[in-house]
Amino acid sequence: MAKQDKNATFVGDSRISAKRMPNVSPSYSDYPGTTEPFWPNFLLKEWMVAAVCLLGFLVLTVSHESPLTAKADPNDTSFIPVPDWYFLFLYQLLKYPWAAGDHVLLGVIGIPGIAFGAMILAPFLDTGKDRRPIRRPVATGLMLLSLFSIFFLTWAAHDEHEKQLAKLGGGSGGGGGGAPAAAAKADPNFKADPLWAANQSCIGCHGGNLEGGMGPNLQKIGSTLSAEDIHKTIAEGKGDMPGGMFKGSDEDLKKLVDYLASLK
Repeated sequence: MAKQDKNATFVGDSRISAKRMPNVSPSYSDYPGTTEPFWPNFLLKEWMVAAVCLLGFLVLTVSHESPLTAKADPNDTSFIPVPDWYFLFLYQLLKYPWAAGDHVLLGVIGIPGIAFGAMILAPFLDTGKDRRPIRRPVATGLMLLSLFSIFFLTWAAHDEHEKQLAKLGGGSGGGGGGAPAAAAKADPNFKADPLWAANQSCIGCHGGNLEGGMGPNLQKIGSTLSAEDIHKTIAEGKGDMPGGMFKGSDEDLKKLVDYLASLK
């Protein structure tokens, strides 16, 4: 081969350009207002927004106290502990026989693992490129089933909790996982009538001066219950309190009910 031919360029395919262009990004000045470099321009803006949100959150926590419920009271047997609202659906799931007891691992790990795993794998199980939900039956079905299950279980847990509070005579807990209304604070200067001291079965739970113990405080029971309600509670029981605990005569029971109803 002649010496002058050694620098010749051979192109096997006419579609390939013999001239190589360097792989360099174009100048961003050519596209004003439409794009910018990730570092440091875009990332700096993200950090500034995050800093403002964090500062606002810190100011809120300092200026507004947390809406805490009443302090823990070991003598309040009407308290029903429940998790926060965002865990209520799992809490309700563990109440069903097929997800509790001997099958608790199924309710704690198995079912939630399958549900969340299906949501994660949905893009791989349904690889269709159509964006209309009706054309994506697998992904759409998994999402709708998950949302329905979460909303239904959360509602069921809240509804059951409210019914338990009503059965115990408590107020609405509020929210998904609230607690019953706080028990009335006992008055240390309150002195019960001698009529109360004669009922040892009542004193054992409600205290010698009706300050409460295993049972609730009754020092102002007349302001929340009528005489008829008090009589019904003593005769039939309510919540953890069994009926038929009063051992006196009907006349003594009427005197006790009238006394309790007078406590305002």
